[in-house]
Amino acid sequence: MRTSRSSVVLPIPVKNALRKLGRDIRDARRRRRIPAAIAAQRASISRTTLVKIEKGDPGVAIGIYATILFVLGMADRLADLVAPNNDPVGLQLEEEHLPQRIRVARKQKHTKDK
Repeated sequence: MRTSRSSVVLPIPVKNALRKLGRDIRDARRRRRIPAAIAAQRASISRTTLVKIEKGDPGVAIGIYATILFVLGMADRLADLVAPNNDPVGLQLEEEHLPQRIRVARKQKHTKDK
């Protein structure tokens, strides 16, 4: 049985993060004094979709979220979201798996045919 994207059961921390993202997007738009209608027009979306984004609706495609961030001049932050320098857990795991020793590869002996 298929469910719609908006009815997918999400972990509570994910729901909270999306709600916060939506509120932050709304606040950033307001700080820039951009009316909702203008922001939606610049992102080529409907006002209804913008309202969904600002509520943190999980049914809105990530590309649409990225587009509204672009309209707000904040798309570069999305590109750095999971960059290695923003991933302390990944860096720690990588460091744990570094080799103990690094060996220089031996040169192979060449045999001459007689």
